[in-house]
Amino acid sequence: MNEKTGFDGSVWQPEALLDVLEALRWDIEEGAERWLRRYEDAFPDGVTTSAENFAHYLALRNRDLRSVQRSLARFGLSSLGRHEPHVLAGLNEVIEALGARVGRVTQRRRGGPTFEQAHLRLATHAADLLGSVPEGRDSRVMVTLPSAAADDPDLVRSLVASGMDMARINCAHDDPAMWRRMARHVRDAEARTGRSCRVHMDLAGHKVRTGPVAPRTPVVRLKPVRDAYGRAVRRAQVDLVHPEQIGDTGRGGVPRLCLDGETLASMKVGDRLRFRDARKSSRLLAVREAIPGGFRADIGSTAYVTPRTRFALQRRGAGKWQTVIRGLRCGGFVEAQMEIRLFEGDTLVLLRRPEPGTPGRRDEDGGMVVPARIACSHPQVIDQLDPGQAVWIDDGKIGAEVECVDAHGARLRITRSRPQGAVLHEDKGLNFPGLDLGLPALSAQDEQDLDFVAELADTVALSFTESRSDLEALGAALARRGAVDLGVIAKIETQRGVQNLPDILLGGMGRFDLGVMIARGDLAVEIGGERLAEVQEELLWLCEAAHVPVIWATQVLESLAKKGIASRPELTDAAMSGRAECVMLNKGPYIVTALRTLDGILHRMQQHQRKKTPRLRALGIVQNQPAPQPAADE
Repeated sequence: MNEKTGFDGSVWQPEALLDVLEALRWDIEEGAERWLRRYEDAFPDGVTTSAENFAHYLALRNRDLRSVQRSLARFGLSSLGRHEPHVLAGLNEVIEALGARVGRVTQRRRGGPTFEQAHLRLATHAADLLGSVPEGRDSRVMVTLPSAAADDPDLVRSLVASGMDMARINCAHDDPAMWRRMARHVRDAEARTGRSCRVHMDLAGHKVRTGPVAPRTPVVRLKPVRDAYGRAVRRAQVDLVHPEQIGDTGRGGVPRLCLDGETLASMKVGDRLRFRDARKSSRLLAVREAIPGGFRADIGSTAYVTPRTRFALQRRGAGKWQTVIRGLRCGGFVEAQMEIRLFEGDTLVLLRRPEPGTPGRRDEDGGMVVPARIACSHPQVIDQLDPGQAVWIDDGKIGAEVECVDAHGARLRITRSRPQGAVLHEDKGLNFPGLDLGLPALSAQDEQDLDFVAELADTVALSFTESRSDLEALGAALARRGAVDLGVIAKIETQRGVQNLPDILLGGMGRFDLGVMIARGDLAVEIGGERLAEVQEELLWLCEAAHVPVIWATQVLESLAKKGIASRPELTDAAMSGRAECVMLNKGPYIVTALRTLDGILHRMQQHQRKKTPRLRALGIVQNQPAPQPAADE
């Protein structure tokens, strides 16, 4: 093999290549039969051609065919690289063409869909599940509705008019009354715009999260503004007001503390408050002016005030300061949590008991001598952990590894964090790549939410789908509610979901109008961001072979939707998303702009590519070149 190119130059001769392809075809048929025998009960009306083709593809991709592909391309034949939806039909055509080249009569094998049938089946399945494709583009657009959509029908109407084909309601947020209003606004927008828009609902699923963090003593820092030489150029200000006004915002962002009405009634401009702050430093607050409901005071030195801080109200009289009231305390502090900051090498105990999290204790050199602690929302998961198990926290911001498990919980060693440490908050996601958490497919909350899903939705997504049995549990729950015709979307967002995709597809495609959502947020945490592009490609290929429509989800034009400005990488990502049957946008203040931008991108890109196949539309770059001039001797 050439060390620079990685190409060994080997090519099969036509006769030998034909033998290889005919043997490959037999292997594919036998391999497909083995797959389908395992799932006969999943197809009560008989195995469909889509399932048959998917089994052919699984058998085909069970081997390395790169040398075969090089040889086929050398002889100007299809290299089998775009045969996902019609595996056997495509292989038959290649074998016949190669047979004609070498003068050998070949036998066409039957089975699976033809080229025309394959593309029609995928298009039909997508239309049944996701609705018909809009005019001007091949992919639909799903938009996650924000909470404001419950009370803003104009927003929903604008989204539908701008190209939203599916409205997503996330059951992890808002409440049933708001979901019902959102769905009603979508139906109204359909009638008013003349555009079709389906209602899709995501079940929240078992999202394993961190528990609450213990409160800390709240503190208000009063800090003067200083110049480059450390000299105070503006004193720190604080408003001292009646408790009834503590919820109001002070003018110019000035912090507010409250004193009792009797103290305020006796206070005058020119008084001062003497105190020792949280660092035991002696400080003086000068009362400068009366404001509505109290007084404004200022200080020339930095001070830290807590609920334990005691003040003495002093007034100048007879040439000296005299104490008017002793032992005063302020109120109105905002409750705060302890900061659990974790560095690489630190220890964190994932607790079984629902007790508040604490930051642990460090020695003088910063080393952790008492581990940090935080509870797990699903403590039964801890019983599934073994030493060496990877744990990712807060969408991968913190990485850890299980050291041991005991009666208190799991002891984790932090393996990845920012150089300045990462702060661990409550209600942050916990991911355990590759681990069977032993949780049922549907949570108790999912069971309750399904009552509203059955009433309001056209399709439902099962979060964290990892097996055929997960889909069966959802199917049974839908049957109990008389919603057997509801479209079902399996959200693939874990390592186990990726590994078990054949089981999920073969177990569900004969029972539901089935689709797959590539939920790239959790999936990237589970498999590693560097593998996401590779894995999402494989998921697209497998679903195309099964004629199962795909929703490309998570962080599409995220910066544009949230900040109003798109980054260059996410524009490229949006262009690539058109290979799926539907693309999902998340909510944000600029969602209408993001939707219109995505609509334009998809419209243009479909002229250049369909799935893995480039479309050779005339290139503007070429057309804009000056016509070549004839040679002088012509």
